[in-house]
Amino acid sequence: MRIPWELAVSFGIGLLLLCLIGYLLLVPRRFMWRLVAGGVMGALALWAVNLVGALVGFSVAINPFTAMSVGFLGLPGAALVVALKLLM
Repeated sequence: MRIPWELAVSFGIGLLLLCLIGYLLLVPRRFMWRLVAGGVMGALALWAVNLVGALVGFSVAINPFTAMSVGFLGLPGAALVVALKLLM
């Protein structure tokens, strides 16, 4: 019994599409996890800045935008948020 080549090609294309769909479902989940983790770490960093800044009467608002920018940019992001607060 022979398998028609059209069936074999269709099976291969279906398998490639299944792998592509699986990849597209996995990548956004990883990206969102990194984004959430960065936001939490940024919020903790801003909390530490507010804790130290309370000694001199300085505070930075902790909101999703500042937390995500600090979480995404790291230490330069924290410096940027503090500099923007000092300029305003």
